[in-house]
Amino acid sequence: MRGSLQSYRKVSLESEITVASPHRIIQLMFAGALQRLAQSRYAIEQNDLVNKGIYINKAVGIIIGLSNSLNMDAGGQIAKNLSDLYDFMLRKISEANLNNDVKAIDDVCDILRTIKEGWDAIPADKHNISSHVEAR
Repeated sequence: MRGSLQSYRKVSLESEITVASPHRIIQLMFAGALQRLAQSRYAIEQNDLVNKGIYINKAVGIIIGLSNSLNMDAGGQIAKNLSDLYDFMLRKISEANLNNDVKAIDDVCDILRTIKEGWDAIPADKHNISSHVEAR
């Protein structure tokens, strides 16, 4: 049953991504990063080093994807600030991984939630022009 549910969720997410706007894809990436970080935090608390590594690596991949989606030319100072925040988050996640530090995970989640809330607040009529600060 659990395998079937996971398969359904995966197919459902893949279907949503196929038709999603660039704005929605960034929303999904934020949500995915937050979910992987929560799973990493839980794995640290449970001393589950294997899953900690798996989930941290997934979170890192998503944050790198968010950073790579920035258009530094069109995004100006906002894109630069976001890039700096993503770099900071990646350093904090590395610290969390090395030191089994749930506080570092929490710090990154707080920053990601703040960025996600701002992203989610962009009015629908601006979605096509705000693709992650003028996405590529």
